[in-house]
Amino acid sequence: MSTAGATFGRSAVAEPGAALSATGKPLTKRGEATRRKLLEAAEEVFADLGYHEASIVKITERAGIGLGTFYLYFDSKQQVFEELVVDLNRRVRHSMAEAMAGSTNRIDAERAGFEGFFRFTAAHPALYRVVREAEFVSPEMLRLHYTRIVEGYEAGLRAAQADGDVDAALDPEVTAWALMGAGELIGMRYLLWERDGDGRPPAEIGDDVIDSMMRFIRNALTATNGKGGTHD
Repeated sequence: MSTAGATFGRSAVAEPGAALSATGKPLTKRGEATRRKLLEAAEEVFADLGYHEASIVKITERAGIGLGTFYLYFDSKQQVFEELVVDLNRRVRHSMAEAMAGSTNRIDAERAGFEGFFRFTAAHPALYRVVREAEFVSPEMLRLHYTRIVEGYEAGLRAAQADGDVDAALDPEVTAWALMGAGELIGMRYLLWERDGDGRPPAEIGDDVIDSMMRFIRNALTATNGKGGTHD
């Protein structure tokens, strides 16, 4: 049985536990809902204004929540920003892992995973701006974001090598970083930058782009037969 889609999205980095208040106490269902509203509002405000122009007041106004309530859940603007990076990272990995579930070989899993990533990115373009701002606001969160993706990706590639789906001579870590970079830049070009005649971004990446991307990935991952071709 292939493990093509079994390990993507998991990471050796510990996942966050249950949501807590600013004082470290577990939240009630109502508290969790309020915290989620603040994170969703923060996602919009940071995406629209950037970290430095964003403020706690703007976040609470967007959420429709009182300013004082914010401090029941977060200590500062930086903390809510860092929690947002973790939250976006968790959700994008879940989207990719869910899309890959049931794939019977690594190439199919790659396509499904990228489609999951692109769907999430189309719905949450803030992912790009928030992650890039993390380089300056909280570099350790930038590293955590990419590390969590790559470690799960690397584990999936190692499993695929054991199954014979991926060239055993490839370094799984280097390959994981290369594929992640390709997906991120394809998403930037064809989702973040693309606009129709009315200035609206696309809801998804076209199959022709994904087809071309997958031809490149298939050629990169499949073991050669020593004559410049690939195994059938």
